[in-house]
Amino acid sequence: MEYFIGGLKKYADFTGRARRKEFWMYTLFYIIFYAIASAIDVALGTVIFSGVYALALLIPTIAIAARRLHDTGRSGWWQLIGFIPLIGAIVLLIFYVQDSLGENEYGANPKLVEE
Repeated sequence: MEYFIGGLKKYADFTGRARRKEFWMYTLFYIIFYAIASAIDVALGTVIFSGVYALALLIPTIAIAARRLHDTGRSGWWQLIGFIPLIGAIVLLIFYVQDSLGENEYGANPKLVEE
């Protein structure tokens, strides 16, 4: 939960790097809370809760994905490859699961800084 809140605290911070654990924990909690919002929508017969939730967290989600790509040595603009059907999502998934070694143009390795 601390990674999700940490991602929200860096709401529009597109600089720096995000470790794999930070990115995937944020994604996990995003999906859990989205499922809860969707269940509420189904119970009420609306789409308000899930729509507002997704819209409210659009910028933090893009920001943490950009920081994750920075950790792998890529620009955040690589997220645009996700618009290519199927292939784009697969390429992004591969980029997100890769680990980086050492320092790059986006800063020091967060693994070495936190430990």
